[in-house]
Formats: sequence, structure tokens, C-alpha cells
Amino acid sequence: MTEFSLSSTVVSEAGDRLYTFEYAASVTETSTVLIERFVELGLIEPTGSMLHSREIARIAQIQRLRHDLGLNLVGAAMVLDMAQEIAQLRAQLKALRS
Repeated sequence: MTEFSLSSTVVSEAGDRLYTFEYAASVTETSTVLIERFVELGLIEPTGSMLHSREIARIAQIQRLRHDLGLNLVGAAMVLDMAQEIAQLRAQLKALRS
């Protein structure tokens, strides 16, 4: 991997920007311990010890669902997974109709 000037960001060989757990914790106002818990539970998928921006966005979404609806970690992740599946099914239905 090629490093950027910021130690919290690297660029993968595929050209994807990846971020440290510390950066993700800072941006999502959580802790690295909680992010590690997300990984342990399979709620996010790191690339080695780094995260894609989509994983950081997922952390933020899970935190919003926890805060706004009082869901636990697994419940919040299930809501996001179901929403993604619904969006995929809608896209497939739209493709079939056209």
C-alpha cells in the first residue's frame, strides 16, 4: 500500500482510500474499542487493519439507529442489511419491468 501524507489514510493497490480505526472512531464519535466490537460481530468488514469509507458510513448509520431508535448493535445492523436488500430488490424489479 502507498501511504498518503496523513497517517490515518492509505491508498490500496486498487486505488481505494482506506482509513485507520482511530480515524473512523474520531469521525463517528465512537471509540476504537467499539469499532473492534463491530468487527468481532461481523457488522463491518475491515481490509486488514483499515476501513473503507463505506464501512465508516455504516458505523455512523448503526450509531444513529442505536441513538434514535434504541436498537442494539445487531438490531441496527439487521435494519441496514434489510434496507440494502430492499433497495437491491427494487432495482431488480425496476430492471425487469423495463
